[in-house]
Amino acid sequence: MLKIEGLEKSSSGDTSKDWLAQFNEQEPALTITQITSGVRDPNRVNVFINGRYTLSLDIRQVVDLHIKVGRKLSQDELQDLHKASEFGKLYKRALEWALSRPHSIWETREYLRRRQLHRIQNNRKRLQDELKPLPEIQDETISLVLDRLIEKGYVNDRTFAKYYVENRFVKKGISQKRLELELRKKQVPDNIIKDVLSSSTRDEKTELLKIIQKKRHKYDNQKLISYLVRQGFKYDLVKEIVLSEDSSLY
Repeated sequence: MLKIEGLEKSSSGDTSKDWLAQFNEQEPALTITQITSGVRDPNRVNVFINGRYTLSLDIRQVVDLHIKVGRKLSQDELQDLHKASEFGKLYKRALEWALSRPHSIWETREYLRRRQLHRIQNNRKRLQDELKPLPEIQDETISLVLDRLIEKGYVNDRTFAKYYVENRFVKKGISQKRLELELRKKQVPDNIIKDVLSSSTRDEKTELLKIIQKKRHKYDNQKLISYLVRQGFKYDLVKEIVLSEDSSLY
């Protein structure tokens, strides 16, 4: 019978248990040996395992995940920490972006997708330069980051829609129809669009007059009417305002 070294029967006759015990003895223990403050970001800490830098976490994660020097880790726990590290980095970037101005959920998801694509492209370049690639941004991480932003209220479609309606082309003028179409492109739900537009203080006549004031010198009445209708204003209102404005010039 062919013998394989290390798999001879023990006195108990259980070769699988003997082999597993030998394997576990050879597997190096994973121990958190050092925790240091981040150099570029003081709100993150560097975690060293078995004397080598392994990953970084934000301060909140250190507390929540019970990270401390001397803690023993399994391979599964180490993988979970790597996932937590990537989540923390992406969440920080996304939070900074979300706080710059209100954003829709769709806009935020697209932003996260762009960061994911950028990481892929960056890793291709790193491989060409014979550098170690960075961890890929997983779809699961994107979903978790987006869910956290929504949960904390940093990303909200209704807040975004109100901001958009009240600030879009304030000086130039814009029709409610165009606002509606633009919000739909940003995948804001129809019920939110309807509620926000109905409660807006911007009225069609005022917005129409803003555009007429800027475009009057470029068009005759017929072309101006056609232009304004294409901008989403109702024909009857456009015709009435354009003709009345025209007659007031004489």
